[in-house]
Amino acid sequence: MDAIVYLQNNTWFFLVTSGMFGLLVGSFLNVVIYRLPLMMQRAWRAQCAEVSGSSTPSDETSGVPSSTQEEPAFNLATPRSRCPQCGHPISAIENIPVLSYLVLRGRCKQCQTRISARYPTIELLTGLMFAVVAWHFGFSWAAGAVLLLTACLICLTFIDIDHQLLPDNITLPLLWLGILVNLGGLFADSASSIVGAVAGYGSLWLVYIVFKLVTGKEGMGFGDFKLLAALGAWLGWQALPVVIFLSAFVGAAIGIAMVVVRGRDRNIPIPFGPYLAAAGWIAMLWGDAITSGYFAFFSLTR
Repeated sequence: MDAIVYLQNNTWFFLVTSGMFGLLVGSFLNVVIYRLPLMMQRAWRAQCAEVSGSSTPSDETSGVPSSTQEEPAFNLATPRSRCPQCGHPISAIENIPVLSYLVLRGRCKQCQTRISARYPTIELLTGLMFAVVAWHFGFSWAAGAVLLLTACLICLTFIDIDHQLLPDNITLPLLWLGILVNLGGLFADSASSIVGAVAGYGSLWLVYIVFKLVTGKEGMGFGDFKLLAALGAWLGWQALPVVIFLSAFVGAAIGIAMVVVRGRDRNIPIPFGPYLAAAGWIAMLWGDAITSGYFAFFSLTR
C-alpha cells in the first residue's frame, strides 16, 4: 500500500517507473512480434494436415517431420531465445532492454553477427509511449488500461509491417476488452462502445465492398475491420471519424511518398494496420483536443 501511495503522490517517479516497465514490456513484445506469426503458421499447417489426413509437414524449428519425431514446443515461452546465426542461447544478462544491445555493440556475443537495431528501437518506443500514457492519465485505472492497449497496438503494428497480418489472437480479445472496460464508462459509455465496435467494423467493410466492386481488387484485409472495431469499442463511436481521418491522411501521405521517393510499385500493397493503430493511440490521448481544435478552427474561418 505504501508503494501505491508513493506512486500516486510522486508524478516523476511514476513516469520513470512506467518508462522502465515499458522497456521490459518492449523486450517481451519483440518475442511476440517474432513468434506469434510462426505459431499461427504451425497451427495452420497442423490443421491442413488434419483435414487432408496427411502427417504434419516438417517444421523449420525442428527440421524433422512430426511423423518421426514429436514436434518440439514452440510458444512465447519456449524455446529459449537464441542467435539465429550460430544458435548461441541468449542469457538473462544479454537480454537487458537497450543496455545489453549497447554493451554488445549490436552484435552476438558468440559469433559477432549483427543484431537488428529494431529490437532496442521497439523497447525504447514502448518505454516512451508508456511514459507518455502515465503522464497523460496519471496513476489510475485508465492508465493501466491504456498501457495494455498500447502494448497490443505496438504488436499489431510491427506484425502487420512484417507479414501484412493482424492476428485475431490480439484484435478480438482487444475488442471484447474494450467493451468490458467501458461497462463502467471508463472511456465511453457502454452503448457508445458497442455501437463503436459495430460502426468500426461496418465502415471499413463498406469501403472494402465498394472498392472491390469498382476496381475488382481487395483494398484491405478483414484484420483492419477488426482493429477499427476494437478501437471503436475502446473509444466509442464518436471518436471513429478522428481515427479514420488521421489514419487515412497519414497512410496516403506515406504511401505517396514511398511511390515518389523510393519508386515503390503502386500495385504492392501497403499495410493499413500501423496507421489505424497510430491514429487510435493518438485519439485515445488527444482525440477530444483534436476535435475541439478542428471545430474552433473552422468557426474562426467563417
